[in-house]
Amino acid sequence: MRVLSVASECAPLIKTGGLADVVGALPHALAAEGIEMRVLLPGYPAVLNRVADTKEAMSFDHLYGGPARLLRAEADGLSLYVLEAAHLYDRGGTIYLDEEGRDWPDNPERFAALCRAGAEICRGTVGWTPQVAHGHDWQAGLLPYFLRKDGTPVASVETIHNIAFAGRFEPSRIESLGLDPTDNHVDGYEFWGTGSTLKAALVWADRITTVSPRYARELTTPAFGMGFEGLIWSRRGDLAGILNGIDTDAWNPGKDPAIRQFKTARGKTAATAALRAELGLPDADGPLAVVISRLTHQKGLDLLLDVLPEYLESGGQLALLGSGDRDLERAWGDAADRHDGLSVHIGYDEALSHRMMAGGEAVLVPSRFEPCGLTQLYGLRYGAIPVVARVGGLADTVIDANDAAIRTKAATGIVHAADSAEALSLALTRMLELRASPGTWSQMVKTAMRHPVGWDVSAGAYAELYRDLVTN
Repeated sequence: MRVLSVASECAPLIKTGGLADVVGALPHALAAEGIEMRVLLPGYPAVLNRVADTKEAMSFDHLYGGPARLLRAEADGLSLYVLEAAHLYDRGGTIYLDEEGRDWPDNPERFAALCRAGAEICRGTVGWTPQVAHGHDWQAGLLPYFLRKDGTPVASVETIHNIAFAGRFEPSRIESLGLDPTDNHVDGYEFWGTGSTLKAALVWADRITTVSPRYARELTTPAFGMGFEGLIWSRRGDLAGILNGIDTDAWNPGKDPAIRQFKTARGKTAATAALRAELGLPDADGPLAVVISRLTHQKGLDLLLDVLPEYLESGGQLALLGSGDRDLERAWGDAADRHDGLSVHIGYDEALSHRMMAGGEAVLVPSRFEPCGLTQLYGLRYGAIPVVARVGGLADTVIDANDAAIRTKAATGIVHAADSAEALSLALTRMLELRASPGTWSQMVKTAMRHPVGWDVSAGAYAELYRDLVTN
């Protein structure tokens, strides 16, 4: 079976978040299911610099403001199409934001171009025709729309990785985006007075998936649906929640070149000592917890700041790696100046994130909402006990250390109510108490490290979805 995956980022070529990890891991996982997945990406400079032996598959004289070429390429074991369009992708800043941290004003056109290129591939113009086109988030939202409007007989799937990002655009851009103005209504791509590329996908895609079963249910409610809950409820028969996995080769504590390697719970001790030394934290009897996260309201790190003094005064330590909201960056930096037991690194460092997972005894994920989350899966893999909010994929993947779970040796973490500083404080207290019971804590680490976090089961679910689409 042939599947085209269309996304704005893909690890290890270009990454700003977990979306890239999923897009990069799926082709490898699906190969075991007999599925050939090729990935279509924008031709950012970072991507073009990584690919080799490119061949032109097709060209565009004028694609959303300038000429473009669709390149066929291979890189890092991935089979790729790369849309080379300097007027859209060759610029500074980040792939989504300018140097001032603002959205690129032409983002709707930049990713509409990607979708148009995907639609052309699906029409058979490059000599390889997929049977399914799989788009990811709002950036690929116009792919199902273009397929339907072109009358292309290729089934479409849209995966919602985070519904908070809707791909909104002003109605004045309808023509420049290549959309039919007669579809600008409540049953089309119109969304609360604007247009939305994600809305287009939710209306026109044949199937919709999201990245955990609980998040799929949450999206049908006003608390989590971000204004899309009615539409998603109406399409619940076409909706599936399929858990993300992680690349267990790249995240393998026994082989990871970035860390002091270990294969057992006992082996973590040296990694923890090494992390303390690297970060300049003193030796301590209490646990070293880590946070590896974007600093945003969604991630609940303002709540963690509120309860941090109490946790540190109780003997705990914390190391944070992340960037995002400038106010949160400053607040965490100020906290580090005041507390000896706190290390804060603003920015992102992939190798450091691996060392923090290896050395961290617990990983904190107090998100207000979390579609799936990969951080807690990395924590399980590396024996860093997840302390997570009871939302989305966090609740689906972590088994709370209640009395029954401890008794049956099933516990893998601590789960607490979301959006509550009080609940987070109680969870940290539970973590401190469990850590003070060596036998219980050691068993939790062993159970966590054995917990399946790879793609095997989820790849099978995607394969079944694709086959059902093609058959029916």
